[in-house]
Amino acid sequence: MFQPFNNSQMFNKDSLEVFSNAASVWNRGLQAIAQETADYSRKSMEKGAEVMEQAMQVKSFDKAVELQQGYARDAYESFVAQATKVGEIYTATAKEAFKPFEANMASFGFRMPK
Repeated sequence: MFQPFNNSQMFNKDSLEVFSNAASVWNRGLQAIAQETADYSRKSMEKGAEVMEQAMQVKSFDKAVELQQGYARDAYESFVAQATKVGEIYTATAKEAFKPFEANMASFGFRMPK
């Protein structure tokens, strides 16, 4: 008679623990993303300053254009690589954070769609 109530209490207790664990995983993932973004920003600023110094020493317009094209190409490639890296961290974090939810739901007879 009280079995559904007991199951409900257990489900709520387990869900709270799972949510707490998932929040911890998200926190670590967001910290990793923040660190990667800070590192990328620092490197990008350093590279920009380096190119600016080189541009000040250029003697011809052709060399200036060549320098700018190289910087633009490198900046684009660096940005794409960084965006890919951050996307991979986000995806891995999401997968890790939702695994306990899937296990918790399965233990109570719920099936997660694939």
